[in-house]
Amino acid sequence: MLKIVGAFCSPRQDSEPVVAQFIGQTLPDKSGNYILSGSFSEQTMDWREDYQRKFITAEQAARFVRSGDRVVFPGGREAFALGHALAARRAQLKDVELLVTAPTYDFGWYKPGWQDSFRITVMQASATAQPGIDGRLIDFNTGTLIPFREVDGARSPDVVFVEVSEPDDNGFCSFGASLWDKKRRVRQAKLAVAEVNKNLIRTFGDNFIHVSEIAYFVDHVSSGGAPGQGSLAGRKIKEPEPYVKRIAENVSQLIRDGDTIQIGVGRTTEPLVRQGLLNGKSDLGYHSEATPSGIISLVRDGVINGKRKTLNPGKAVVAALGGSTREEMEWANNNPLFHVVEVDYLEDIRVIAAHDNMVAINQALMIDLTGQIAAETLGHRLMAVAGGQIVFVFGAWLSRGGRSITVIPSTAQGGKVSRIVPTLPQGTVVTVQRNMADYVVTEYGIARLKGKTLRQRTQELIAVAHPDFRSELEQEARRLYWPG
Repeated sequence: MLKIVGAFCSPRQDSEPVVAQFIGQTLPDKSGNYILSGSFSEQTMDWREDYQRKFITAEQAARFVRSGDRVVFPGGREAFALGHALAARRAQLKDVELLVTAPTYDFGWYKPGWQDSFRITVMQASATAQPGIDGRLIDFNTGTLIPFREVDGARSPDVVFVEVSEPDDNGFCSFGASLWDKKRRVRQAKLAVAEVNKNLIRTFGDNFIHVSEIAYFVDHVSSGGAPGQGSLAGRKIKEPEPYVKRIAENVSQLIRDGDTIQIGVGRTTEPLVRQGLLNGKSDLGYHSEATPSGIISLVRDGVINGKRKTLNPGKAVVAALGGSTREEMEWANNNPLFHVVEVDYLEDIRVIAAHDNMVAINQALMIDLTGQIAAETLGHRLMAVAGGQIVFVFGAWLSRGGRSITVIPSTAQGGKVSRIVPTLPQGTVVTVQRNMADYVVTEYGIARLKGKTLRQRTQELIAVAHPDFRSELEQEARRLYWPG
């Protein structure tokens, strides 16, 4: 029998080491759970043994969380079994700081009555979190210029729960269809626990981590949802309105062969590809947060081939593969044409701007007659996040031959109100400053704002507003920007 005597690592890096003798049996941790947690050299244990010995139950993993801890679920969908196991400890925990980067699943904690146990912060206004945001039950972190990035010096996570694939022959797990901030969060954590989902795809790029960097593994429990499908913001998919096709046709006029494309998240932007946005184009590049439905098919068909990309030629570079059909996701699995990278690289303005002919396509909730673009709030109500919109707008501006395109339906509420307004409602957050506005596209045409005066801007925007509101907008424009 192998006899090992030494200091075994405690489950958390902030705990004192447990010094004990191991003779073919596990050691109890401070909670009384019999879990082997040790440090072995390569000579005594290969990665397969290490991987197998690290398996525990989701319930055991949740018991590592203590009152007052900071727990992080990184970007992409949450580890389902671990989320439920943590929620089940509600009565035993107090004042846990819980950061859910991009809420997907409803574990209960966005509802009233959970606030004593979990102080929740989110970094994306998804459909799951929207009721909690509206009810002011949870807090919102706008992040920094790069999405999902906190300021230097922010408190490191005590525990990170993340989802990974099974390891490959070399002991590397994939983070599946999305990377976002996962690897960085795992490496920041005092304790990282991974839920192993055998159904996750593998990709090229930076989308992997070795089993040696994960403290514990648990078996995946399925949520019943199909990975990679659905709106990128977790909202219910609706059949595109007729105006989306007209917007797609208008934006298509601004795209040239050889451009590198970014398409933001949103109900107007995501259907554009399927509505013909890139029909008839060739030799396109792709550098974007995610892949709306149709993008993967265009890579497969050679329309997006990256031949003329300045950086990463021949590769579609993303932080996530999502919003696509199952067939598209299966084709992207283990496909070297896709590089999944961390958001820190993907949304570095310097990286974006280094692409010649970078075209950024993002949506807005509202825009005023001077070109101030609101994509996050209507008044004080938080509806969305800026995400990568700001960095891609700036990057496209700095790109040689670049263009920034904002798409917006002309009306809301079934045609009752105009989305192009004289002034933004009080409290509305300006996402893109008016001096950074370039093209604005509605179903009624294309407005070019770059370099225009205030009066010229109002004329451009009124021309693409819904006809029912043009007279009113013209009157307000003359009142605000012409002599009385």
